[in-house]
Amino acid sequence: MWPLIDPRNGDFESDASSSKSRSLWSLAGGMLAEVSLPKLIIAWFVLLGLPALLLGSMPIVASIWINATTLTVADLAYGLVPALLLIALAATALLGFRRLFRLAERSFWSLNSLAVQPAYALCREVLSQIAEHLLRKDMTTARRAKWRAISAILSGLIVCLVSIGVLLLVWPHVRFDVEFSALNDPVALMKAALANSIGIVAGYVAVAVLAWAVADATMPATCDLDHFATPVADERTWRVAHLSDIHVVGEKYGFRIECGRAGPRGNDRLGRVLERLDEIQTERPLDAILVTGDITDAGLATEWAEFFDTVSRFPRLAERMLLIPGNHDINVVNRANPAQFDLPTSPNKKLRKLRILSALNAMQGARVRVLDRGSKRLGKTLESALGPHVPGMTTFARTGRPRSYLALNDIWSNAFPMVVPPEGDDGLGIVLLNSNADTHFSFTNALGMVSTDQFSAINAVFAQYPRACWIVCIHHHVIEYPNADVALSERIGTALIDGQWFVRRLQSFADRIVVMHGHRHYDWFGRCGAFPILSAPSTVMAADDAPTRFYIHTIAVGPDARIKVLQPQPIVVEPQSG
Repeated sequence: MWPLIDPRNGDFESDASSSKSRSLWSLAGGMLAEVSLPKLIIAWFVLLGLPALLLGSMPIVASIWINATTLTVADLAYGLVPALLLIALAATALLGFRRLFRLAERSFWSLNSLAVQPAYALCREVLSQIAEHLLRKDMTTARRAKWRAISAILSGLIVCLVSIGVLLLVWPHVRFDVEFSALNDPVALMKAALANSIGIVAGYVAVAVLAWAVADATMPATCDLDHFATPVADERTWRVAHLSDIHVVGEKYGFRIECGRAGPRGNDRLGRVLERLDEIQTERPLDAILVTGDITDAGLATEWAEFFDTVSRFPRLAERMLLIPGNHDINVVNRANPAQFDLPTSPNKKLRKLRILSALNAMQGARVRVLDRGSKRLGKTLESALGPHVPGMTTFARTGRPRSYLALNDIWSNAFPMVVPPEGDDGLGIVLLNSNADTHFSFTNALGMVSTDQFSAINAVFAQYPRACWIVCIHHHVIEYPNADVALSERIGTALIDGQWFVRRLQSFADRIVVMHGHRHYDWFGRCGAFPILSAPSTVMAADDAPTRFYIHTIAVGPDARIKVLQPQPIVVEPQSG
C-alpha cells in the first residue's frame, strides 16, 4: 500500500532544476536566491578578479621596469632581477610548454566564453529569431543563411560599439606609463591595474567580436541533409547504433535534472533500449554502439554504478560500446542546486574526471588507442596508458587530496582523443573527442569547446591513415541548427564556443568524415559545408507516455575512399505499459 502522496511520482522538489518544468527566469531567480555569496566572491576573484588584476598590472610592471632600467646604466639591480625572472620563465616554458599552452588556451577560451560569446550569441540569436518569425512564410534555406550572416555582422557591430563605449569610459583612468616612485601608492596602482584590465578586455572584445562575427557570417552554410546515398554492390558498409544523453540516475525512482517529472523516472527506459538493441544484435550484428555523452545525469558514483549494473546484463552490447563524456558527466556541480559551483581549487571536478576515465577504461580501454605526443602517432591503448597512474588515481578517489595527484590534468588531456583505428589503411576508424569546456558553475555547464591539442592530434591521426574514413564523435552540437522553431533559451550557451573553427578545420577532410553528436536531445541530419552531421535524440527524455527512438546508421566507404551515409533506420522504443 502506498501513501496518499505517492513518492514514486515525485513532487515539485523533483523539478528544482528542470528546464522542461520551469522557465529560464524561474531557474535564474532560484539560483540567485540560493547562491553562496562568500563562495561567489572567492570564485569571482580567483576566476576573474585576480586574472584581471594581473592582466592590468602587466603594462604597469613593464613600464616601471623600462623606466627603472633606463635611469642609469650603473644601477644594475633593476635590470638583473627582471632579466633573471625572464630567464626563469623561459626555462619553465621550455620544460612544460604543453602544460602552459593548455593553461593559456583554457584562459583564452574562458575569456571568450565569459566576455565575447554570450553577448554576441544573444544578439545574433535574437536578431535571427526576429527575422525568422517575420519572414517565416518566405524563409527558404538560402534566405535563412543570408539572414543568419546579416545577424552575425550586426551582432558583432553592436557588441563592438558597446565595448568601445566601455573603453572610452575607463580610458581617462588607464595608466600604461608608470614611474618607479608610483610604488609608494599601492592603492592608486591597484585602481590603475583594474582600469587597465577593463580597458584591455574591452579593447580585446571590440576586436575579437568583429573577427567572431566575420568568421560566423562566412562559415560554410548549414542545411538539412535532404538525401542519403544509395548502396552500391562493391562498397564496404558498417552498421553503427547511435545513442546519446541516456542520463542514468542513481535511484530507482529518481528524476532527471532537465526534465524532472516531465520525463520518466528511473532507468527502466534505458533497459528497454538495450533489450531492443540486443534483439537487433541477434538479428543482424552491429559494428559499433556509440554513446555520445551524458551517460549519467550528474556524474555521481551511484549513477555510474547503475549504468554498469544495467550494461552488465548485455555483454554482447558492452563489447561494442564506445563512450565519450558529456557536460552532465563532468560539469554538473550539484544536481539539486544549480546555484552551487566548484572553486578552482576544489577536488570535486577532478573526482568526476577520474570517474569518467575509470568508466571509459572499463568499457573500451583495451579497444581504443591514444596519441603518442612525441612521435605524433597512435601509441598505447587507454588501458596501458592509464596503468602506471592507477595507484595515484585510487589514492585521490579515496582521500580527495589534490597534492596526492597533481598529474590528473595531464592524464585527462592526454587521454583525448581516443581512437579506434581502421582495420585497414582504407577502412573506417572512430575518433572520440572530449568537447566539454572547463566550467565551475552548473548554470554554465553546457558550454563546449574542442581544444587545439585535440585538433593537432586529429591531424596527426588522419595523416597516419591518409586513405581511411572516420566517424568523429563529439557531445556538443557543432553549430545552431537551421530551425526556426528552436526556442531562444535553447540556442544560447549550448553549442561549441569554437564551433566555427571546428567546422573550418574539418573542411579539408570533408569527404572522409561523418560527425556524430548528442546534447540537444533530438534528431537532426544535415551538413555544414561539405561534411554530414548526425545528431542523436535522447532515448529517455520524453514523457512517460511518449515513445522515443534511436537510429542505426549505415556508413559506406567506396573504392574512391569517400565516405557515404545511407538511409538511417529508426528504432522506436514504446513507453512502458501500465
